[in-house]
Amino acid sequence: MQSSNKKKKSLDLPTFLLSGGALILFVIVALINADFVSNMVDTLFGWSATYFGMIYQIVILGTFFIALILAFTKYGKIRLGNVDKPEMSTFKWIAIIMCTLLAGGGVFWAAAEPLSHFLEVPPHFSGIENASPEAVVPALTMSFVDWGFLSWAILGTLGTIVLMYSHYHKGMPLKPRSLLYPIFGEKVIYKSVFGTIVDTFAIISVAAGTIGPIGFLGLQAGYGISSLTNLPNNLTLHITIIILLVIAAAISAVTGLHRGIQFLSSFNVILAVALIIGVLILGPGYFIFNHYLEAFGLYVNELIPFSTYRGDEAWLSLWTVFFFAWFIGYGPMMAMFSARISRGRTVRELVVAVAIIAPVVATIWFAVIGGTGIFQELEIPGSISTALNESGQPAAMMAITEQLPLGMIFSFLFLLATIIFVLTTTDSMSLTISMAISGNGHPPRWLRAFYALVMGLVAIVLVSLGESSIDSLQSFIVVTAVPVVFLLMTTFWTAPKALKDLYENHKKETL
Repeated sequence: MQSSNKKKKSLDLPTFLLSGGALILFVIVALINADFVSNMVDTLFGWSATYFGMIYQIVILGTFFIALILAFTKYGKIRLGNVDKPEMSTFKWIAIIMCTLLAGGGVFWAAAEPLSHFLEVPPHFSGIENASPEAVVPALTMSFVDWGFLSWAILGTLGTIVLMYSHYHKGMPLKPRSLLYPIFGEKVIYKSVFGTIVDTFAIISVAAGTIGPIGFLGLQAGYGISSLTNLPNNLTLHITIIILLVIAAAISAVTGLHRGIQFLSSFNVILAVALIIGVLILGPGYFIFNHYLEAFGLYVNELIPFSTYRGDEAWLSLWTVFFFAWFIGYGPMMAMFSARISRGRTVRELVVAVAIIAPVVATIWFAVIGGTGIFQELEIPGSISTALNESGQPAAMMAITEQLPLGMIFSFLFLLATIIFVLTTTDSMSLTISMAISGNGHPPRWLRAFYALVMGLVAIVLVSLGESSIDSLQSFIVVTAVPVVFLLMTTFWTAPKALKDLYENHKKETL
C-alpha cells in the first residue's frame, strides 16, 4: 500500500509533457500560420459535429436520467467520500458548484444566446417570425436546452460518483483514468499507456475550454472598461486584464479550495443574486417573470424532443451539439473537481445540487439577462442587436446593462461578476488539472500556479492573433470531445456498479 501511495502522489511526467506539449504546439502552429489552424479546426469540427453529434446528445441525455434514477432509489442515501459528514457547508458547496462548473461560459452567453435565438428563431419553431413578440419564449427555451439540466448533469453526477468511489473508497489516484477502474481494475491506473492517453485528452479538453473564456474575458472586460472609463479598447488593455486575472487565479489556486476558491465563489453568488433582484426590480420584471414561466414550462415539457432534435444539422453544430460537446469535453475534469468538493455528500444531495438546483438557477440567470436584452430590443429595435452584430458577445452584456436605470452601476457590477466567474473557473481548473497530474486532491502549489499562468499565456497569444484564434480553440474542444464521450459513456454501467458495491458493503457492516 505504501508504494501505491507513492505512485499516487508522484508527478505524472508523461501526461504533463503530452498535455502541455499539445497546448504549446497549438500556439506555435497558430503563430506560424493562424489560417491553417483555423481551417484545420473548422474541418475537424464539422466532421465531429456531423458524425458524433447524435452520440453527444444520447450520452448527455442518458447521464441525466440515470443520475436521477440512482438518486431516488435505495442508492440515493449512500454517503460518498468515506467520511461521516460533508467537508463544507451546503451554501459554500453549492456556491462553488455554481461558480465553476458552467460559469466560465454561461456569463458570456447569457446575453448573447437568447438574443441570437430571438433574432433568428430556432428551426424547432416553424412559422414564428424573427424578432417578434412570439419569438421570446422560443429564444429563452432553446437557451435553457443548451444550459439546463442535461448540461449540468454531465459535469458532476455519474462521473463524480465513479471517481469518488475509485479514489476515496478504493484508494485509486484522483485522475480521469480512474473512471475506468470499475471495469479494468488497477491495470489501467499504474504504468498504463492507455491511462496516460485518457488523462491527456481530458486535460487538453478542459484547458481548451478554460482558455477560451479567459480570452473572451479580456475582450468583454476591455469593452466594458472602455465604455465606463473612455480608455482605448485595444490589445494592450485586453492583455493587461488577462495578466491580472491569471495572477489572481494563480494566487487563489495556491491558497486552496477552502480559502481563495471558496471565498470568491460565495462572494460572487451573493453578488449575482443581488444583480438578479436589482434587474427584476428596476428592469422589466413582469416581462421576465411572465416569459420565464412559459419558457421553463415548455422546456420541461419538451425536454427529450428538444434535446434529441436532429432536423437541422448545420444549426445544431452552431448551438446545441456545440454546447453539448463542449460540456462533454469538460466532463471528466469537472467530475474530478466535483469529487474533490463533494466529499461527505450523499448521492441524492449530489444529483439534486448539480443536476436540478444549479440548472434552475442558471435558467433564471439566462432569463433575467437575456430577457432584459430581448425586452430592450423589442422596445427599440437595434438597441442590443447592433452591438451584438458589430462587436460580438462582449458588447451584448454591456449594451443591456447600460440601458437599465443606474446603468453605470449595473455595468460595473455585472463586469465585476463576469470577471470573478471566469476567475473562479480558471483557479478551479488549475487546481483540477494539477490534481490529474499529481493524482491526489492536494497537488503541489507550484503546479497549480503553473497551469493558471500557462492558460493565461496561451489566451494572451491567441487574443494577440485575433478573436478567430480564440474561436478556433473553443471549436477544438468539440473535436477533443470525441474520445472523451466514450469515456463518459462507461459511467452508464460503472456508476450503478460502484453504488451497488458500496450499498452491499454497507449492509454487511451493519449486520
